[in-house]
Amino acid sequence: MSTSEIKIEPLATAVAFGNDTFCVTLADGREITVPLEWFPRLRDATEEQRRNWRLIGGGVGIHWPDVDEDISVESVLALE
Repeated sequence: MSTSEIKIEPLATAVAFGNDTFCVTLADGREITVPLEWFPRLRDATEEQRRNWRLIGGGVGIHWPDVDEDISVESVLALE
């Protein structure tokens, strides 16, 4: 009998911005903060445009319609 590894996808629950940072809060309680410089569309967006986001795929990604940006949680984790 073999055992298989169960992969649990990290899911976003919230987004916040600092002066030069982008922070994603995950459902498991982790907070991932990365430089805003890594995401030029968000870096160049207005504060209002950054605040207009929604979760996609049940939290596997985040979408900003005003700047046409989609970022997956996995990509943020890979950059960390």
